Amino acid sequence: MVSDGIDRLGFLVHDVQRLMRKRFEARASGLGLSSAQWRLLVRVAKEAGVAQARLAELLEIEPISVSRLVDRMEEGGWIERRSDATDRRVRMIFPTAKANAAYAEVKSLAGEVYEESLVGVSPDDRRVLIRALDTIVQNLADGETSSLKSTEGAAA
Repeated sequence: MVSDGIDRLGFLVHDVQRLMRKRFEARASGLGLSSAQWRLLVRVAKEAGVAQARLAELLEIEPISVSRLVDRMEEGGWIERRSDATDRRVRMIFPTAKANAAYAEVKSLAGEVYEESLVGVSPDDRRVLIRALDTIVQNLADGETSSLKSTEGAAA
């Protein structure tokens, strides 16, 4: 049987994500944040004022884990919590100036990793790749909001 490689799609997508994350983490390690902290920082930088409960959904981790992560990042001066104006039980998360500066650096590092990963891929093929991945996300989203729109430019 001749295969067009489609039977490897899931493995390839997983391997690309794993290898890009590994390369990014190696580059970003000097900034002193864990992978989970980078992911949270990117989300908060892109969505300042996001509810802590929503962060748990976006990061796909338990609310108690997000709470601990937010505690550590707040202690480190990366983020600040504020009560929601309409519901004091809701905690909104905002980036600090320190986080915004780190986010600018992380975008640059991510861009370097993206360029390394796409060496030898023509501009036309890059556009086709992105369109195809967007289509796959839409096909599988089942009403979920695509995380691609909110994480453009970040490897985390």
